[in-house]
Amino acid sequence: MKLPRRQFLHLAAGAAALPAASRIAMTQPYPLRPITIVVPYAAGGATDLIARVLGDRMGRALGQPVSVENVVGSGGSIGLRRVARASPDGYTVVVGNWGTHVALGATYELDYDLFGDFEPIAQLPGPPVLIVTKKAVPANNLKELIAWLKTNQDKVSVGTSGVGGTSHVAGVFLQNAIGARFQYVPHRGAGRAIDDSVAGHTDLMVDASPNVLPHLRAGTIKAYAVMTTSRLAAAPDVPTVDEAGMPGLYLSILVGLWAPKGTPKDVIGRLNAAVVDVMDNPAARARLADLGIQFPPREKETPEALAAFQKAEIEKWWPIIKKFGIKAQ
Repeated sequence: MKLPRRQFLHLAAGAAALPAASRIAMTQPYPLRPITIVVPYAAGGATDLIARVLGDRMGRALGQPVSVENVVGSGGSIGLRRVARASPDGYTVVVGNWGTHVALGATYELDYDLFGDFEPIAQLPGPPVLIVTKKAVPANNLKELIAWLKTNQDKVSVGTSGVGGTSHVAGVFLQNAIGARFQYVPHRGAGRAIDDSVAGHTDLMVDASPNVLPHLRAGTIKAYAVMTTSRLAAAPDVPTVDEAGMPGLYLSILVGLWAPKGTPKDVIGRLNAAVVDVMDNPAARARLADLGIQFPPREKETPEALAAFQKAEIEKWWPIIKKFGIKAQ
């Protein structure tokens, strides 16, 4: 059917107004070349591990290689800036977490918008948070640990993956819940932070399950509680905070996949479908479950669900972070 001249000109003008990358995506199949997942943290942490499992399986679903690139610095803000400024064509995306896509906006002065400069793709499996210490801490349960922390609070050191990251905010959350004060030791990534704890250089960590479970199984650290409502299948002997005597001390870890703002909806749809394919894969599920990572229900794997979760977490945590005075130096 031949379009009227006025309608044809209107459609042509609309297409011309789109960014070049978006116009190309409208006319060419996606993807045509390799895709990069940016991880805004050092290799070896929970977010990096999730991204690598994700990238391997997504590449098979999309028919193109998917590589992981670690872009480290400033609490994850450098990696996010790279993706926020990238071409919105679906070839550069970011795996972020609660630290980058929630806390970062309250702890750093950013030159981009955490909510407005990214397109949500899918919520990913997320790791619960555990309260752990170096092996030499004498406490045998959470109540004894809290008593020990209060007695030694002027010299207790807490290892973190960096200022404003999940382990930092979680430590402050615990500190204020028990009415104590700690000294925080930031590191360049969770891997280095947990290594410091294993070596006995820091006393306490409040961190994600993939970072701590290998060391817990090796017997080089001690775990006191998981900050969720149910125990982990990967660590069934670790009680919940409710069971251990600190009811309601919960922390949910947001993990998701985002693209630059303006990425075409059909490209977002292809990426979302690839993520869903990964989450349905038994081998990928088993690998992540072994790390203590929990899967969102199917209805939460949509871009809309990720956006809603991120918004709710920002509204909940920004006032708390600002109240506690957590700020990048």
